[in-house]
Order: sequence, then structure tokens, then C-alpha cells
Amino acid sequence: MVKDSLEELAHPEYWDKRYSGEDADARKYDWLRQFDTIKPFLTKHLPPPESNRSILHLGSGNSTLPADLQTLGYTTQTAIDFSPVVITAMRTQHPDITWQTMDIRHLTFPAQSFDICIDKATLDAMLYGSLWDPADEVKANVKAYVDEVARVLKPGGLWLYITWRQPHFIRPLLQRDGVWTVEVETLADGGGMLEYFGFVMRKPTAAVGMIGEVIEPRPSNDR
Repeated sequence: MVKDSLEELAHPEYWDKRYSGEDADARKYDWLRQFDTIKPFLTKHLPPPESNRSILHLGSGNSTLPADLQTLGYTTQTAIDFSPVVITAMRTQHPDITWQTMDIRHLTFPAQSFDICIDKATLDAMLYGSLWDPADEVKANVKAYVDEVARVLKPGGLWLYITWRQPHFIRPLLQRDGVWTVEVETLADGGGMLEYFGFVMRKPTAAVGMIGEVIEPRPSNDR
């Protein structure tokens, strides 16, 4: 895509128009990889379904991922997208999943609402131009998004992000000192397919200082 086309991906009007189409993409489309290829990565890191952890899908589009996880027994799922067109369609197709129209840069959930957040190429759609020197709009959008994920993720929570972007560009965007650890795995389907990557952000169960020390609550002086 040219730069102007990539910029369109950050606006809901583009996606409303796309999801309103009559072709197959308007009904079901998975950016980057389909469920069978990312299932090993997800099942490696997700807690078992019987743990009943709350999952938030960030920029779900019309991906089958929430429904696929539901078939594995993950029943407490919320999926958001800033296109009301796709949210209405997906709510009709999968009424047992919670669907909400929402901008990932401005989440309306209370702090510490979810145990797990999942992003499959949503952040990728926010990146355009040179990643060596991102445009101010790109930096502002990414910062707002990542900060919101940090806010709504519970202590001890997990954020899984699947991307085709190179880790040396992505890792600095995701790092938050004292908020979570960042790990990356190289994923590949074989058969000459290009490699892609799975990022794993884990929030500690206790507050962590800027250099990684655990901060114990101080006793109150109140009487």
C-alpha cells in the first residue's frame, strides 16, 4: 500500500466502507494469519479455559478469532472495534460474545478490567511511513493505545500481540518501564512463508519500580 492508503487504516470511515461491501472480505477476513496457524502461540500462553479469565480483543474487525477461542471453551470475551458496521454484523453472528464499538486509543472500560488482551495486527494498521522516524500522529496514536492497554489490564495480566513488523521497530513502542515485561517469539508457518512475531507482555502481580524492584505498600499514618 502507498502511504496515503496506510493512513486511511487509522480511521473508522475506511473500515465502515470496507465492512459494508458485498464481497467475502466483508463477511469474514483475518489479517495476517488464520486461527490454525496462530493457535499454538495462543494456547502456549493463554491460561486454561476453565480459569474463566476475561479476554479483550483489541480491534477485532471481522476476524474469526473470538469465535475460535469460544470453541476452545473461552467464554468470557469482549471484542471491540471502532467500526460500528462490523460490530453490528459480528454481534448478530456471535451473540454469545460481547461486542462493543470503541476506539482502542480511548477505551471506556474501568482500570484493571481484563485478565488478557489480544491484538492480531491491529497495531500494525496504525503504523505508516518510516518506522525509523515515525510521524508525530503515529507516535501519538501508538502511545495512546499502548497506555490504554496498560490501564485496563489487571495486575498479573497478559497482553498477546501478533505482528508481521520487525521486533526492533515494535519493541520500543511496547516497552513500559515498571508496567510489564516484554518478550518476543518468532513464528513461522513453514513452506517458505515469511516469518512473523508474537509479543508477550506480562504485568506483575505487585507494583514494580522503574528499575524492577517490587514496591510493598507503605503503612498509613492515618488514625
